Amino acid sequence: MSETANRKDDHIRIIETEDVETTGSGFADIELVHEALPEVHRGEVDTTTTLLGHELAAPIVIESMTGGHPNTTELNRALAAAAQRTDVAMGVGSQRAGLEVDDEEILESYTVVRDVAPDAFLYGNVGAAQLLEYDVADVEAAVEMIDADAMAIHLNFLQEAVQPEGDVDARGCLGAIERVADELSVPVIVKETGNGISRETATRLADAGVDAVDVAGQGGTTWSGIESHRAAAVDADRQERLGRLFRAWGVPTAVSTLEAAAVHDCVIASGGVRSGLDVAKAIALGARAGGLAKPFLAPAGRGVDAVVELIETLVLELRTAMFVTGSASVSELRDTERVVLGRTKEYLDRR
Repeated sequence: MSETANRKDDHIRIIETEDVETTGSGFADIELVHEALPEVHRGEVDTTTTLLGHELAAPIVIESMTGGHPNTTELNRALAAAAQRTDVAMGVGSQRAGLEVDDEEILESYTVVRDVAPDAFLYGNVGAAQLLEYDVADVEAAVEMIDADAMAIHLNFLQEAVQPEGDVDARGCLGAIERVADELSVPVIVKETGNGISRETATRLADAGVDAVDVAGQGGTTWSGIESHRAAAVDADRQERLGRLFRAWGVPTAVSTLEAAAVHDCVIASGGVRSGLDVAKAIALGARAGGLAKPFLAPAGRGVDAVVELIETLVLELRTAMFVTGSASVSELRDTERVVLGRTKEYLDRR
């Protein structure tokens, strides 16, 4: 396996076995105002929505997680098959490994998603740092690899800074993103990887023509924490300490969602989203959908039915939140009354 492929395997192992969760997403500070007379039947609450021109049964995204090592093929198979069955969106992990090496087993870890989910909304994934090496044709190759409906460009510079082998040259990335957004055959999503996107950065991305922003804020899985574990395994003490120091760095997801939605029309909220109620809160803050990653990992290891069960639970929780706020549709939920409390309010006030 290439260095990139082995790193993907390391990431999944660490997420499954180590404490790599942080708190502070801000969703606990968001209260949706209860409607005692909702005047709607819960069974008739409509959770369907549109994301980048694709209709989904619910505003839920299985966030980019994996691919790039043969050990991840069955995980992606289960996730994609569940997305097909429940009609939610799904992204694959970074496709760098598939673009680097002509290896059928590695490619299958990605291509399996379209094989089992011919109708699902699937998006690909490349890193912003890699855009400095790739031209648009390379990104199109990633689109073609999974017949993607959209392409995510991930921003993971804190993770790269902690990686012993990380790429820390961020010069020229915004221009490269703008070029891809202008020329690629499918819509472009720019996503963080756990540290959030500020209003100012969301504005720059909107001006660059990106079609959606996935805030992936602080408060869920910490990639600096994951890389700290990897550094410890190779006795890279300085990098291990760096990862621990920045473990909880970033813009909280609730703050990032509010700020990004103020300047961009299509925002996906992820980072510490752990329930359908969190998805409802994210939409009330202005998001078009809520995304989860780690909560799907263990179910994916058990198979398609376990992933479907989790999605159905999330939809039930979302539907119930819509019912008790009197929101008959997702568009009504976006307009529902909410109250911002605590650290999140203080953060926003000081901004």
